[in-house]
Amino acid sequence: MTADSSKPASDGNRYKATIHLPATDFPMRGDLPKREPDTLARWEGEGLYSQIRAHAAGRPTFVLHDGPPYANGAIHLGHAVNKVLKDAVVKSRLLAGFDAPYVPGWDCHGLPIELVVEKKFGKVGDKLDAAGFRAKCREYADAQIDIQRRDFKRLGVIGDWEHPYRTMDHSYEAGMLRALAKIIERGHLARGVKPVHWCFDCGSALAEAEIEYADKQSPAIDVAYLARQPQALASAFGVAVLDGAEVAVPIWTTTPWTLLSNVAVAVHPELEYGEYRVGDRRLILATSQAKLPSSSKPGAPSFSELGAERTFKGSELIGLRYRRPLEVVPLPEDRASRLVVAGDFVTADDGSGLVHMAPAFGADDYEAGIEHGLALVRPVAPDGTFTGTNWP
Repeated sequence: MTADSSKPASDGNRYKATIHLPATDFPMRGDLPKREPDTLARWEGEGLYSQIRAHAAGRPTFVLHDGPPYANGAIHLGHAVNKVLKDAVVKSRLLAGFDAPYVPGWDCHGLPIELVVEKKFGKVGDKLDAAGFRAKCREYADAQIDIQRRDFKRLGVIGDWEHPYRTMDHSYEAGMLRALAKIIERGHLARGVKPVHWCFDCGSALAEAEIEYADKQSPAIDVAYLARQPQALASAFGVAVLDGAEVAVPIWTTTPWTLLSNVAVAVHPELEYGEYRVGDRRLILATSQAKLPSSSKPGAPSFSELGAERTFKGSELIGLRYRRPLEVVPLPEDRASRLVVAGDFVTADDGSGLVHMAPAFGADDYEAGIEHGLALVRPVAPDGTFTGTNWP
């Protein structure tokens, strides 16, 4: 091939006419923003999901139980990742020879929906009664489902989108009650109490994801619990008497409002503890924490300067009973004392090496309370006020 030297150089396409390729109507560009909606519309028009279900009938079943998204707001990246990955699993099982149906669902209950309705109509009793408020919540959830369903389809997820399960459907709610009835009939349900995140305003439990924490500076307090059996301590320490001095197990806590619910003090069985004489008292604390001051007065000696009368393992304290300094209501003698228990979670990094336990406040204390069979002292009403009732 020769080039015409009398013409200026082309723009780089001078060899285009010399390339011979087969003719095709396949477009040079994907043009996805236009073609994807057309493809999805064709799938829906052809009833692709129904065709797949009919084709896969009789195969071994693979069922993906879809944890429902919350019916509140447009979808975000987390929704997209969740739905696309599940769709990949369902389609891969289908191609592997299984009957893999996919029924999407939505969670239609909870505080976020209620808060949106409250912003528009006010709290229950302002503009709407309870029945009207619930109806508006249903309307809002239904609208959000339509928005999310449209966008989930746009992701190319194939499923029974026209017949999803919704937790607000009366048939779904009835199904939950029937399932609960079977659980009760078979003796699998035990009623009890445990700490939960609670909304004083709504009077209902909150999921941990619904909690928003704010920075707060709380007071800390040291409390000395007096032992009720100093003679038992004397025997454990290998001495005849303790000179008539009061013996106390001091705790340190940053949640003093939980002291009313104290039922035990935990010690680590393998930590070393010391007995320190301070005035007319003997205080027991971890020797590694003996740097704590023995008095609030300036220049007062520390426990380490006073020196431990004797040292021993925490295991020797287990079973000791003590009396709490705070009682909202008088308790019978058999319930007025509390117990020292073992706790592997106890450290000597902070405090005194003795941990105040209130199983009614906090999951960790609750689990430890279950392990040791401790009572739940819960003097807090649903509105957050303290009361003298609900004692064990």
